[in-house]
Amino acid sequence: MHEAQAFFQQLNRDYLKVHRVKEDLFWATYMGTSTDHAGFARAEQAFKEFISDPQLLSRVKAHLSRLEAAPDAADNRALRHGLEGWQRLFECNIIDNDDARSRLRELIEMEAALFSQRQQYTMFHLNEQGQREEATLGSLSTNLGTNPDEGARKSSHDAFLDLEHWVLEHGFLDIVSKRNQLAQALGFPDYFEYKVRKNEQMSSDQLFAILDEFEARTRNALRTCLARLVQGKGAEALQAHNLVYHMKGDVTRKMDPFFPFAKSVERWIQSFRRLGITFRGATLQLDLLDRKGKHQNGFCHGPVPCYFDEQGRWVPAQVNFTSDGRPAQVGSGVRALNTLFHEGGHAAHFANITQNSPCFSQEFPPTSMAYAETQSMFCDSLLEDADWLKRYAKDLHGEPIPDGLIRAQIEANQPFRTLSERSILVVPYFERELYRMPEKARTPAAVLALARECEHRILGVDISPRPLLVIPHLLNQESAAAYHGYLLAHMAVYQTRAYFLNKFGYLTDNPAIGPLLAEHYWSPGNSVSHDQTLINLTGEGFTPRYLADLCNQSVEEAWAEAQWAMAASAARAYPQTYPDDLDAQIRLVHGSELIADNAPSDALMIQRFEAWTIERFGTAATS
Repeated sequence: MHEAQAFFQQLNRDYLKVHRVKEDLFWATYMGTSTDHAGFARAEQAFKEFISDPQLLSRVKAHLSRLEAAPDAADNRALRHGLEGWQRLFECNIIDNDDARSRLRELIEMEAALFSQRQQYTMFHLNEQGQREEATLGSLSTNLGTNPDEGARKSSHDAFLDLEHWVLEHGFLDIVSKRNQLAQALGFPDYFEYKVRKNEQMSSDQLFAILDEFEARTRNALRTCLARLVQGKGAEALQAHNLVYHMKGDVTRKMDPFFPFAKSVERWIQSFRRLGITFRGATLQLDLLDRKGKHQNGFCHGPVPCYFDEQGRWVPAQVNFTSDGRPAQVGSGVRALNTLFHEGGHAAHFANITQNSPCFSQEFPPTSMAYAETQSMFCDSLLEDADWLKRYAKDLHGEPIPDGLIRAQIEANQPFRTLSERSILVVPYFERELYRMPEKARTPAAVLALARECEHRILGVDISPRPLLVIPHLLNQESAAAYHGYLLAHMAVYQTRAYFLNKFGYLTDNPAIGPLLAEHYWSPGNSVSHDQTLINLTGEGFTPRYLADLCNQSVEEAWAEAQWAMAASAARAYPQTYPDDLDAQIRLVHGSELIADNAPSDALMIQRFEAWTIERFGTAATS
């Protein structure tokens, strides 16, 4: 017992050390504050070697075997629980032969080299003023959705298409081949099959049984929404550079004054606090603004996983998250809030896992991507709720968003909700075939043709507004062949929402929700399956039905629900007491610059962030 306990404690400490080094370098290189890509690759390799060490797995199994004869005492049960967590982690990451280990080392080096080159790649488009400017993935997407000038929108989509060619010409297909070699060295037919089994503990056939059902349930709704768009806007509305704008561009512009970028942090803190969400003393570092050299996509990661140590002391999490906001751009305030709610949902999850080892509270397998994304997507789903909009979406004079604009948003979004969800769905259909392609057939032209075929089959258009090969997840081995997790998560989100709405009648500012999420979804970490967390809270196993039903809902049905929610909210006696704060140390940074922190108070931090944003970006940050 003593020997097993000492081994378990050392395992926890060793993991924290190797994990912290890797995550700190990850943040620095992705934020563009360091160019030590070689150092990050070495740290990544050290981390991979640790979590795939067959000798450590053997020692874990040996200690568990000896513990079978130990008395059924609380200490022994806790130790078994912790070691079983380590066994699951090692088993799903194990690299048990020299060939596979060699492939993995080569793969890490190749990905680091591609990432370094990608940071130096510059894109351009025409902005709102018709000026040619440098662009990021986020600003390209926002321009496509909000710029009234068709030529400017086309310049953004052309930049996407240029990036696709760049990716194919700078080593991505060599990385795909190397990933397949790694998977085959581990006994899998290809990398997609390997990742699905590793991340979601299911076969690709089992995954596509779910995805195919969802595709069939939403196929007619897709046809209807595209036909409606053509009828209202003309056939040119289906062109890639026009599609998003004609779906909701006008509404996004009209809603912009009610989502000032400078107010985004305040509204996030207030809304999460009123949901009863707290962070158990975690340190949160937020880097929210775009700059050259910074990674062009929001993400969340935790350099320090939380857990109770061997003395029963709480080790709070340290979590970083980021976005690429441009406060002067129309739609930036909505984008900022979406990031804060989404990545903040991840942070809340990874700050509230209350197990006895850090192996339960990190984002890598055996933590399911679908499980992790359920937490973040549940939080960002609130931003479309009519009662949330009435309580939080206000202009700088304090005037709430008009009911008519909420209706206009529903009229713009609901018919195309199917297209939005299928824009996630298309990625696994493409990636599965990408990794199944014969090596010699996997040429740049063939891969582009496959991308266009998948987009046409699943989205019903010739080219996606966001072409497949610009999606950054495809370039990193942790997120590659895992994008389906977002769709599985959305299915779980609307199952969760249905449970809460049935139980309480409302979500916005309901302080019972945070504690229930913490108890049933967050606290266990990866010690239980995603399906089991759903059963624990809702009493029902995983089902795609709720999301499919939402996609098939008419505008009239969605607006009737919104009217009911707003009327109920106006009549509701909301709780008078909420948690005083998020129980977190928050740092708002811009690269190496500290903008503000909440050491004095949340209110002062919010004031400093608003003032800094307005000083840096002018009145555009508040309009």
